[in-house]
Amino acid sequence: MIDNSLDLALIGNCRISALIDKMGEVVWSCMPRFDSDPVFASLLKTGEKTEQIGTYGIDLDGFSHSKQQYRKNTAILETTLFDQKGNGVRITDFAPRLMLYGRVHRPVSLIRILSPIGSPKIRVRLRPADNETGQPYVKIEGSNHIKYLNDTLSLRLTTDLSITCIQDESWFILDQDSYLIFGNDESLEEPIQQLTLRFLNETEQHWRTWVCNLAIPFEWQDEVIRSAITLKLSAYEDTGAIVAAMTTSIPEAQNTQRNWDYRFCWLRDSYFTVHALNRLGVTATMEQYLRYLINLATNMDDEYLQPVFCINGSKQMEEKIIKKLDGYRGMGPVRFGNQAADQIQHDVYGAVVLSATQMFFDERIRKPDDKRLFPVLEQVGEKAVQYYNQPDAGLWELRGSQHIHTFSSIMCWAAADRLAKIAAKLHLSGRQEYWARHAELIKQDIDSNAFNKEIGSYTATWGGDTMDASLLLACSLGFVSGDDPKFIGTVEAIEQHLRPKGSKYIFRYVIEDDFGEPENAFTICSFWYIEALCAIGRCTEARELFEDLLQRRNHVGLLSEDLDPETGELWGNFPQTYSMVGIINCARMLSQRWEDEL
Repeated sequence: MIDNSLDLALIGNCRISALIDKMGEVVWSCMPRFDSDPVFASLLKTGEKTEQIGTYGIDLDGFSHSKQQYRKNTAILETTLFDQKGNGVRITDFAPRLMLYGRVHRPVSLIRILSPIGSPKIRVRLRPADNETGQPYVKIEGSNHIKYLNDTLSLRLTTDLSITCIQDESWFILDQDSYLIFGNDESLEEPIQQLTLRFLNETEQHWRTWVCNLAIPFEWQDEVIRSAITLKLSAYEDTGAIVAAMTTSIPEAQNTQRNWDYRFCWLRDSYFTVHALNRLGVTATMEQYLRYLINLATNMDDEYLQPVFCINGSKQMEEKIIKKLDGYRGMGPVRFGNQAADQIQHDVYGAVVLSATQMFFDERIRKPDDKRLFPVLEQVGEKAVQYYNQPDAGLWELRGSQHIHTFSSIMCWAAADRLAKIAAKLHLSGRQEYWARHAELIKQDIDSNAFNKEIGSYTATWGGDTMDASLLLACSLGFVSGDDPKFIGTVEAIEQHLRPKGSKYIFRYVIEDDFGEPENAFTICSFWYIEALCAIGRCTEARELFEDLLQRRNHVGLLSEDLDPETGELWGNFPQTYSMVGIINCARMLSQRWEDEL
């Protein structure tokens, strides 16, 4: 039987977020931003610890069943709990996102509306916790609020419910709509009902307007819209950074120790995210991310560009184990911070240039002076030229070995190739030839050293004979064409080697690494495979696999990082931006055209 621990829904406002389970419990939320310490972390606790601290639940006496869905085309969640007699409570959860004083207002605030169905008997469990020390927050009761204090945060619950009932966690009959606002320790400036309903209506309108501006495909519209909203929620708008996922330490497979913190901005992942959103017409997120990226690039004073940064642009993310949290389903360790920041990953230079390329060609994007920005990107390109044939940890961030990874080399080629195209756009003829020459030399070197003629395929490393799913991107990156025998042979070799045990899904690699052999398929790799199948003309197979992958989403349409190849169970950090990007890109590629259907 498949465990449904990742049957979670995401709410947020591009400043904070929360994951909510089918019972209406907030199981994960970090404040005051995505990479802060979690205030609620029952997702990473088991047994009695879950009942003690770090939770925000609404319990229904005599609970029978629940249902959960988003309001259409929004990030507003509705969870309805029913008891055995037909009574119930509908929980409406959202993080306010609306226009205020000419700017987007995104307060550190989770809002819950409790609406009775019949005469439900409920209780509220609000137990924020300091998860490094394992201690609950100190509570101070006010007239219509409760303050929650620790050494660094002062939070407040404001409500029209009985403060005593919440303090004592006692049961009571819910007989009218009630409102709870939890977040920064700030007083309300208008009545709670009036404020809540105004925020709800304006947040709903904000999301619906945003969705109306998406350039969606004809088919799979709901799937694409939910993916786009999820990607948008993963953008920390204050700086423009985009996190890889909202969580830390959800293992890639059962009891593997492959538990990582993904609450940071990987330059590679972010490129794929902004590229997917831009294809849907979302230029604002790209503009914000490019500001973040340019700030990093202009301060690139180290020998190597770091592959991952904190959302405030800091390089420091020391990895440490949090012993007070015993892990997802008890599968520790729980890590805060990520050692990948210390790794050398040469594909990052291509990710930077690829992300910025759109800025020079898309007239919708507000941008700085092109000829002032181009030399900054050229500095990044020079790093690509210098390191394209040097060992690195690769995009899969191997911790115990380094090789000359073919994907890293291709991304360095992409940096030179796009700089040549940008130089042509800017009419910088000397620079155009310079970068075109480097791109051609790098390509020749890759073809000479990373294509195995005996296998008839590009290989994971130079001079190697193993496969890597990232090679499926060679066509979409423009390195080869879909009808190139080298690419067709690579797709066929990956089919043969990276679909173990007859799996429909693609593994990123199958060789043993620092933690043994991978046990689960990496979800984005199957989406890359779909794109590659289309590129070589096998669109019927691609469509069938895409439909299958859509069935692996959870009940509200979200995907994590990994899939059990036999059961389809979700594993890994959640929701994973890579996976949601895959839905958007494949839907756009496979969908019938609007012109053909209407």
